[in-house]
Amino acid sequence: MALIDELLEKARARQARIVLPEGEDARIREAAARLSAEGLADPVILPDAMPGEGDLDRYAAHLVATRERLNESMARRLLKKPLYLAGAMVAAGDAAAMVAGAANPTRRVIEAAAMTIGPAAGIETVSSYFLMLHPDFQGAGSRAFLFADCAVNADPTAEELADIALASAESAAALLPEAPRLAFLSYSTKGSAEHDHVRKVRDAFARASERRPDLAMDGELQADSALIPSVAAKKTDGSSAVAGQANVLIFPDLDSGNIAYKLTQYMGGVQALGPFLQGFAKPVCDLSRGANVDDIVLAAAIAAAQT
Repeated sequence: MALIDELLEKARARQARIVLPEGEDARIREAAARLSAEGLADPVILPDAMPGEGDLDRYAAHLVATRERLNESMARRLLKKPLYLAGAMVAAGDAAAMVAGAANPTRRVIEAAAMTIGPAAGIETVSSYFLMLHPDFQGAGSRAFLFADCAVNADPTAEELADIALASAESAAALLPEAPRLAFLSYSTKGSAEHDHVRKVRDAFARASERRPDLAMDGELQADSALIPSVAAKKTDGSSAVAGQANVLIFPDLDSGNIAYKLTQYMGGVQALGPFLQGFAKPVCDLSRGANVDDIVLAAAIAAAQT
């Protein structure tokens, strides 16, 4: 798909330094070799390329200065763990992004990144997204969408859902070929049903809109109202810049998000890339533990394109 080629070219232009803290895994080593050979990134494999003592001093000092309740001794202990060392390198500016998860569960990657890199400004909720590439959406050619959150937050509150949406807008702005248009999804469109679940989505939309009035977003919308102009025309009043035109879909919970991306992938013939983490101050990619070398190369390249 053209978007993948564009992202690969962005990565080549960036030549970002990407730290890979799972160097004991043969897939990581092969992926790093390809990233370098194809000019997609400057990979740093841990534990092969261990920083010197002076760098470790600097990382420890940075962690103590930026993380509450962390002293020098605790920071030193954390830096002995590859995931935390990789995160510290990113936090200190010695790497642009961290790519991990092939040999560690998602929660470990999140814990390490939260302790070292920390949250993005104004965001308190770490979440995830999938980049969904449709080869021929509604017969009008290829389209790219961002689905969130499909891998991390089981039942987000309204405020957490607003966080997820705002982080997703930043991710979409960095990756999609058009400006983000966010739809807060529900089984209701604009009051067609009433339930606590619907009210949560409505509240999340209101909170996100208040925080970022510059963004194009709308809710609550059913999926067809979000994606199909003819349906949006029937179910909304026509004043929305998002209804029928959404490219970022915000799901109300992990059940709906995870089910939707898998159905779209396996029944709709859509390429699903991810999950990628978002909500951190700098790019962090969480690989699937079943990822193959091609998956790792592409994930690292997409992380590099966001730097």
